[in-house]
Amino acid sequence: MISPWDVVASVLPVYLLILAGAACRKTGIFRKDHDDGVMRMVYTVMLPCYILDKILGSEVLKSGTVVFSSMGLGFGLIIVGVAIGAVVGKIIGLERGSGIRTFALSAGSQNFGFTAAPVVEILWSTGALAVLFIHNIGVELALWSVGVMIMSGEKGLRWRKLLNGPVFAVIVGLTLVSLGLDDAFTGPARKAMSMLGLGAFPVGIFITGCMIMDLIGSEKPSLKIIVASSLVRLMIVPAVFLAVAKFLPLADELRQVIIVQAAMPAAATPIILARMYGGRPAIAVQIVVFTTILSLFTLPWIITLGCEWIGLKPILP
Repeated sequence: MISPWDVVASVLPVYLLILAGAACRKTGIFRKDHDDGVMRMVYTVMLPCYILDKILGSEVLKSGTVVFSSMGLGFGLIIVGVAIGAVVGKIIGLERGSGIRTFALSAGSQNFGFTAAPVVEILWSTGALAVLFIHNIGVELALWSVGVMIMSGEKGLRWRKLLNGPVFAVIVGLTLVSLGLDDAFTGPARKAMSMLGLGAFPVGIFITGCMIMDLIGSEKPSLKIIVASSLVRLMIVPAVFLAVAKFLPLADELRQVIIVQAAMPAAATPIILARMYGGRPAIAVQIVVFTTILSLFTLPWIITLGCEWIGLKPILP
């Protein structure tokens, strides 16, 4: 039986990087005008290199069933989470115009990128990590289609938002794996790509901490929003995710991804959507900040209980 404290020790470096970013922002060491250039480098160069390096040679991705089920669950579980968020939002008295759409999308959307990927790699190694990147295509599709429609009231898919470096890396990687050409990419070029990608998540997590520090204190917190969103994001939705991992016939790597996704705090993307499409950014900010803080305490228990219930064991350092 794994211990929650073993999980804490394993994932604590991720949270320490967030704290380091927050501290550097607070002290002025890393200023806001640094963010754009660094994040552009991360998203357009470093992260695609990292994703491609992990996908190439991944045996599990040679199964079409795994690929499509990963994308499908990435899309579907976000929609389920948002629906739960909408129900809880109604219960606490939110209506259209008072934040119900922003609450539902924020509380229902888990972090699937900079916080999730290092945790997946620490606990499960590269097989599950490759599946996470495929899963995330479904999440991106859900957020920039259904998410935008919910927030704006408009119909249509924001295709341009899906044309980014990480998505391109996944498409290229899957194509090479499916054609059996991925093993040909070796030698100095592959090594250089791997080295360049290694910094993607430490830098991304560090800047996440900087941005969280920017958000803290920017809006007056609402106890009702904090409690209700924590209930959705850190209790109800994790139970649904773990039930899916337990009872659906899925590859072990996908089960591992879903266990980690169940434990994640709220994603930051709904803050962007709320600002772009007439939502209530203040609500999204509160949900992201407080669920991220609380997740340090809930994450080890969700992962520990999920692993015991489903019958999986992390590869702890």
